[in-house]
Amino acid sequence: MSKKTITISFDEEKLNALKMYLMQKNMQAEKELEKALETLYTKTVPAGVREFIEMKSDATPKPTDKSRKPKPSSVSAVGIPDRTDGDSV
Repeated sequence: MSKKTITISFDEEKLNALKMYLMQKNMQAEKELEKALETLYTKTVPAGVREFIEMKSDATPKPTDKSRKPKPSSVSAVGIPDRTDGDSV
C-alpha cells in the first residue's frame, strides 16, 4: 500500500519538549503519531471499508523475481523438439 505524507502545525517549543521526553524512552514522535493515526482510522472507518481496502491492497501485483530462468522446453538430444503427435521420423 502506498503511503502519503501529512503535514500539521504544532507549537515548536511543545514539539521540542515532546521529542526530548520521547527520546528518553527511546521513542519517536513520528512513530507515535503513526500509531495514533492507525488507532483513529480503526476507530472511525467501518470494518467493511477497512476489509475492502485490505483486499484491494492485497490484490495489487507484486514485482516478480526476474532472476529466475524460464523452464526449458522438451528438446531431444540432437536439439530437435520432441514430436508428440505419434508420427515417426
